[in-house]
Amino acid sequence: MRAMTYDRFGGNEVLSQTEQPLPKVGPGEVLVRVRCAAVNPVDWKIMAGGLRDLMDTVFPVVPGWDVAGVVERTGIDAPEFSEGDEVIAYARKDYVHGGTFAEYVTVPVRCLARRPSALSWQQAAGLPLAGLTAYQTLTRLGTKEGETVLIHNAAGGVGSLGVQIARALGARVIGTASPANHDRLRELGAEPVAYGDGLAARVRETAPDGVDVVADFVGGVLDTTLEVLGEGGRHASIADDSVTGSGGQWMWVRPSGSDLGRLAALADEGRLTVRVAEEFPLARLADAFAASQAGHVHGKIVVTP
Repeated sequence: MRAMTYDRFGGNEVLSQTEQPLPKVGPGEVLVRVRCAAVNPVDWKIMAGGLRDLMDTVFPVVPGWDVAGVVERTGIDAPEFSEGDEVIAYARKDYVHGGTFAEYVTVPVRCLARRPSALSWQQAAGLPLAGLTAYQTLTRLGTKEGETVLIHNAAGGVGSLGVQIARALGARVIGTASPANHDRLRELGAEPVAYGDGLAARVRETAPDGVDVVADFVGGVLDTTLEVLGEGGRHASIADDSVTGSGGQWMWVRPSGSDLGRLAALADEGRLTVRVAEEFPLARLADAFAASQAGHVHGKIVVTP
């Protein structure tokens, strides 16, 4: 099969298109024919060696953890899915090796969910990692109907999904973003506030009694978070582990087919959508990574083999 691979840590120059053997389908796994895979910053950070102290790496590596595709074959003890099923997954495994930027990828059944029919293949591929990050952050914080949620970086890939998920949970949402993105946040159901100096005061103007939940999807905002939390408020960050010293949670997204199924249901109910910014062919994965690294893309970057 065709796959994008790297055989050493480094920048985008270490990527190349190669021929790899079709992956073996182990017990509790399915083989997925990739229709579309999505880029996340963790993909190129891993390639640069950013997680070498956390996860084992087996070279050559096929990068990528987000996928939308069709079940090609099922392994032993995988009765939940059948050949031809359309699926999505956050396909992170226990070590770094066989990822989604290829024609085929094996995925543990525990990571899989049915593809929501309301989303295109490109949109569906962009949902798993970012969507699960937002969903697990908000649900582990116990977000419930009638509460006020502040989302830092609400116009980003995770934040924009977080706004929609919090709204689906029945919460009022205040979202930080640059003024250029305020109309987009209003469309998603959030009340926008501009980030930068004076942010805490602006949030307090919008929520004088403070907020119940803060989801930090950018980092470097702990002081603001603590200033605006109301009595009994909860907070978490995906980018700043120092929040644990102030009673917050440091989040690391977990693969979960059941959680992903809930997000797919929200999409099919018309309460959750994914914005796609750019699409690249498989051979141009380095260009897709470069677009992600530039940090100015509004929406998901996807790759199609």
